Amino acid sequence: MKRLLPHPGLTAMLLLIWMLMLNSFSMGGLLLGAFFAVLIPVYTAAFWPDRPAMRWELPLLRFVLLVIRDIIVANFHVARLILFRRNRDLRPGWLAIPLELHSAEAITLLAGTISLTPGTVSVDISTDGRHLLVHALDVADVNAEIAHIKARYERRLLEIFR
Repeated sequence: MKRLLPHPGLTAMLLLIWMLMLNSFSMGGLLLGAFFAVLIPVYTAAFWPDRPAMRWELPLLRFVLLVIRDIIVANFHVARLILFRRNRDLRPGWLAIPLELHSAEAITLLAGTISLTPGTVSVDISTDGRHLLVHALDVADVNAEIAHIKARYERRLLEIFR
């Protein structure tokens, strides 16, 4: 089964994107999409030799739901900052987050999660891959914000990317 589906997540994503691009459902479209969704990962598996082990079940689902919730809450928080605070009252800041994550995929997911959350954006990663540079719109305490990101996102990603 591992040879037929070397990257099940990629297979599922390709099939989903194929069906969304078709913009209609037909059995022929589904079968053709499934054919390509299985074939592409089989032929590209050689380019992913060090693929990290992931837990696809409950930890990933919890992480996705947490990120969706945080995006919604952050939208209201940023709107409140913009509408009710003067620009000079904002406290923008740079955060250098030390990373415990090792795989490029996990670090990319952390950086993407931070950038998706309104009010923060991942800017760069250190050359040694041990720190992520983040800009935040309003930071009262830099150390507390770093601890919040590590506890909220990185800890969960460490569970997913075991």
